[in-house]
Amino acid sequence: MVRVTRKNDWGFPRWRGYGSSREAQTVRLCDRYGCNEEGKCPAPKSPNNPERWMFCETHAAEYNKGWDYFAGLTKEEAAEREANEKRDFSGYKESAHYGWAGSGDGSRSRDEMRALELFGLDPDASFEDAKKAWRKVAKETHPDVNPGNADAAKAFQAGQAAYDVLRAAEEMREWKG
Repeated sequence: MVRVTRKNDWGFPRWRGYGSSREAQTVRLCDRYGCNEEGKCPAPKSPNNPERWMFCETHAAEYNKGWDYFAGLTKEEAAEREANEKRDFSGYKESAHYGWAGSGDGSRSRDEMRALELFGLDPDASFEDAKKAWRKVAKETHPDVNPGNADAAKAFQAGQAAYDVLRAAEEMREWKG
């Protein structure tokens, strides 16, 4: 006679805890020599290679500290690569809460710094200074003042875009209060 035993893990409710299997769990250790921490952060062994190092968080931070995505490229090549990656939506957009991580004193984003640079202002210039600089640029380059001048029209559009960036940032600061 065959004796049938009932298992406790059938259907719902589940009678045993999740992950409480009896098999040994495999843990990958950090690939850094001498480290006994769990390696759960992948890092490429070389460019365009599917093989990965597995580091603990400490050694992954050390590995990534000196990483420069644009290493070996000229400024123009780096700008072209960045533009190509942002051309479609496959590139990652910088999160809004990391906007302070750009250049400057931490209070302005990279786009704001570029806008201030276009107006010839210091990084710590106030919004009122930016407004005055925009008015000056607009008076000099407005298409009604310079009809048929393509360079002036392009400079006016760049100034208008820079002012829009600064105005939006100022409104956000006022909104956050």
